[in-house]
Amino acid sequence: MAHAGIKTVILLSFVLAVGFLLVILSCALWGNWLPLLVALTFVLAPLPNALFARCGGDDFSTEYDGSGPVDLGRFITASVVVTGFALPLVLAHSEIIAPGACAMSIAGGSLVYGTIMAYSATFKEESSDFD
Repeated sequence: MAHAGIKTVILLSFVLAVGFLLVILSCALWGNWLPLLVALTFVLAPLPNALFARCGGDDFSTEYDGSGPVDLGRFITASVVVTGFALPLVLAHSEIIAPGACAMSIAGGSLVYGTIMAYSATFKEESSDFD
């Protein structure tokens, strides 16, 4: 799927904008800017996966697909994603933010993370045998 069209880019940018809009509205409507940390969390979530993705094993072993650094990157990414979902829930439970802000923040953060993952999956470079 290396030849994604302009419609794909427009759709992904629209969904990303809606996600950021939900996160910013969750902050602005209730006058508390702590849910903005969720957007930062979901934007930084794919970073460990991207950094550790090139640290694979050799091309000759087919027994195990992952390696230590790749698994570490996946673990850190999963931890950051869980933090992105848990942080608004903890803040809402402790009554620091409103429950509506919690719901909007989780929905917006999910859209932001989903868009980043869809973009990276759509425009992923396939390795060839001739490189």
